[in-house]
Amino acid sequence: MSDIELTEQRKTAIHLRRSGLSMSETAEEVGRSISWVHKWEARYKREGWAGLTSQSRAPQHSPRRIVVSTRRQVCEARSELEAEAASGTGLRYVGALAVQARLGEKEVSCIPSTASVERILRAAGMTRPRQSPADEKVIYPRLHPDRVQQLIQVDIVPHFLKGGQAIACFNAIDVVSRYPTGQAYEQRRSQEAAEFMVGIWQDIGLPEYTQVDNEGCFSGGFTHPKVLGKVVRLALYVGTQLVFSPIRHPESNGNVERFHQDYNQHVWKETDLKQCADVQAQADLFFDLYRHRHHPGTLQGASPAQAHFGPALRRLSPDFQVPGHKLPLTAGRVHFMRLVNPDRTVSVLNEGWLVPEAIPHQGVWVTLELTISGATLSVYDAAPDAPERTCLAQHPFPLREPVQPLRAEFLPHHTPNLLADLITGAAFRLDRVLAFFSTMF
Repeated sequence: MSDIELTEQRKTAIHLRRSGLSMSETAEEVGRSISWVHKWEARYKREGWAGLTSQSRAPQHSPRRIVVSTRRQVCEARSELEAEAASGTGLRYVGALAVQARLGEKEVSCIPSTASVERILRAAGMTRPRQSPADEKVIYPRLHPDRVQQLIQVDIVPHFLKGGQAIACFNAIDVVSRYPTGQAYEQRRSQEAAEFMVGIWQDIGLPEYTQVDNEGCFSGGFTHPKVLGKVVRLALYVGTQLVFSPIRHPESNGNVERFHQDYNQHVWKETDLKQCADVQAQADLFFDLYRHRHHPGTLQGASPAQAHFGPALRRLSPDFQVPGHKLPLTAGRVHFMRLVNPDRTVSVLNEGWLVPEAIPHQGVWVTLELTISGATLSVYDAAPDAPERTCLAQHPFPLREPVQPLRAEFLPHHTPNLLADLITGAAFRLDRVLAFFSTMF
């Protein structure tokens, strides 16, 4: 037998054992001795699937035996990264991956694993103690999606190519269908964020809500008050409601955060990625497998692809591109999940907004609504899909430019919902209603 055939035979034996067959039954099934089955089951338990190959890739030395010079190099690299981050001359990544990248830049011959790097830094007292953030126990209002294309979560996970170059891996996932997409970029500017958003809305679809974190590439930066940046304007322009997660609270973006774990495991672990194109090629293979993997527990046995796509799926046109000019403001809503500060204010768009009826340290939902006649910032105790909620504060939001109505091509084609809103007296402006009906005839 060839090495490949032997490996497949060993995998078959493990599959049979894990399905409940006894040692003797498994041995008879694969035509081997019981001792042979014992040997490879023990190897599998010790080394995993990689241990079933003829040439095991398991390390032949103890990873804990690290020479003094390597420990010194790890600590030195960490110290350099911290100094560069503090002075603003470098990125703020100082963890194990960043240390490994710095060691690679220095052409260190034996770079320890991430676990070993973390162990060295802990022993040297150079790690930051895990702090319990003040809002760790805060319950933030959140959406409870129950249908596909209702909420897509977006996030960025940083990585380093071999050689030390930092890249930004943008990932997105539909919370209900678990259908993902992603793109790796060499930079994480608003231009890359906008391009990725367009790709999401063309691939996964144009959802009711698109949730992001508070990185400057999404929010528009942290310098100017009341800034409405490129991604905010783009979301308003195409008719999706952008939702900003709480500051320093990744649990609120939990679906895409958990997806990052699978992404890291299958794209980055035990791979040697030298260019951004290599990352994307590896990621595309993973995305395809993940999309067609069946999820018995959450999707009633369906795969994300089966659960996601249907006749009602609304997508951005394939030929839509990020405009090169500054987009106008468009009527719509932008949301923020925020913590009430001790002075009873919430921080939104680089400005504090008073919420006298709120309790300090309370999680609230803030909505900025733009209409043709003006804009209003409202603070609520619950998310928009809550059966009941209370408005805690409301402020006029000054605008320096006009607001245009949502273009007819981006109006949602859910006629029953729109008519129901009209019947119940929802505040749809006449120009938007006429634009909608003009698309039906």
